[in-house]
Amino acid sequence: MHQAIDSALDELATSVVDAIFNVHKALGPGLLESAYQTCLCIELRKRGIPFVAQEPVAIRYRGETVDAALRLDLSVDDRLIVEIKSVERLVPVHEAQLLTYLKLASKRLGLLVNFNVALIKQGIKRIVL
Repeated sequence: MHQAIDSALDELATSVVDAIFNVHKALGPGLLESAYQTCLCIELRKRGIPFVAQEPVAIRYRGETVDAALRLDLSVDDRLIVEIKSVERLVPVHEAQLLTYLKLASKRLGLLVNFNVALIKQGIKRIVL
C-alpha cells in the first residue's frame, strides 16, 4: 500500500505546474524540448525553487554501478522529477519511462509534461510511484 504524497511535496508540485503554465503561456507549442527546459529553469530559479537540470543518475545492475545511466530532465528540490516532452501526443511508453526514472532515482512523484499542446493542462500528467 502506497502512502499519500505529503502536503509539502504536493505544494512543490503545484508550484512547478504553475511555472510550467507560465512558460507555455509565454512560448506556446512547437519548440524543441531543450527550449522549454531552459525557460522552465529560468522560471524555477526566479521563484527560488531548487532544481538540477540534466541530473545524472547511476544505477545498480548485477552488483555493479553504471554511472550516469540516465539523466533526469529536471530534479526539483531532490523530491520531484519533471520529464519534458515536445511531441504530437504522449504515448504509454512516456509514462513507463517516467515510472522507471522514479524507481531508479528513488523518488515518489513525477510530472510528465508535453509542451506541444494548445492547452498545457492537457499536456501534464502526474505520476506517483
